[in-house]
Amino acid sequence: MSDAAPRTTPDPTTPDPITHYENFPVASWLCPAHLRAPITALYHFARTADDLADEGCTSGTQRLQDLQAYRQALVQAGAAAHAHDAHAAPQPSGHHPELIARWPQVFGPLRIALRDHQLPPKLLHDLLDAFVQDVEKTLAGAGYRTQAELLDYCARSANPVGRLLLHLYGVSDPASLQRSDAICTALQLINFWQDLSVDIPRGRHYVSDADCARFGVARSDLTLGRQTEAVTRLVAACVADARSTLRQGAPLVHRLPGRAGWELRLVVQGGLRILDKIEAIGFTSLTHRPVLRRRDYALMLWRALWM
Repeated sequence: MSDAAPRTTPDPTTPDPITHYENFPVASWLCPAHLRAPITALYHFARTADDLADEGCTSGTQRLQDLQAYRQALVQAGAAAHAHDAHAAPQPSGHHPELIARWPQVFGPLRIALRDHQLPPKLLHDLLDAFVQDVEKTLAGAGYRTQAELLDYCARSANPVGRLLLHLYGVSDPASLQRSDAICTALQLINFWQDLSVDIPRGRHYVSDADCARFGVARSDLTLGRQTEAVTRLVAACVADARSTLRQGAPLVHRLPGRAGWELRLVVQGGLRILDKIEAIGFTSLTHRPVLRRRDYALMLWRALWM
């Protein structure tokens, strides 16, 4: 998740640089105008947390301290957003307004979004939990034992993004939430399988131990970048699972209103196209990172029309 490069399916309609954080392919001209401000606020919240977790030469210990301060700033922003409400909870103990002042470009707009759109704070804290987990696992050189553990991580690193957007769009029925989770989890998994050649050298291990054992893959082969036949079969299975999960969520495009539904069509088609690219290189993403080209965007647009 925490990667300096844009790891997701780029949105070809985005006119500005808001493509850096891989779980937010948003804020394009397709985004409803009245939601651009809160969506951009959410993006910058996630982007800055991602940078705290992964950018620069800061030690792991310092990253965890910075993320804790960032979480406290989120609590303060939430309290400030509801300060006008007579029934709001009192200001939390240990009030430190300087924390918000440390990231004014983040928590100024976010406070307004929290106030005006009643965003669920738990989803923002879930995102921070995922960033902290990334740092802790990198420090320990640890991966995921089972697929269930990996999906639990996705439930906090990716799914909150979709649920926050659905909240803004006024969509809250259980079926839509479930489909949103499927799309977001699939996109996160696609990031992983696209970026094996990038993540593993950086100490990020997203292929579970159980899957390695199931396909007879030695962890050392992944670490050393050896694209064995067993590794190829493993990646192919991971791609197939991600494709199935993404397709499970795809009907959500018909539930979202207007522009939002069209933007989601492009996001889904972008994810599917990345999977096509991994397949086209023979599932060798351990040594080659597939990327989308201009011609891929035209195909994505065409396929989006027929969803």
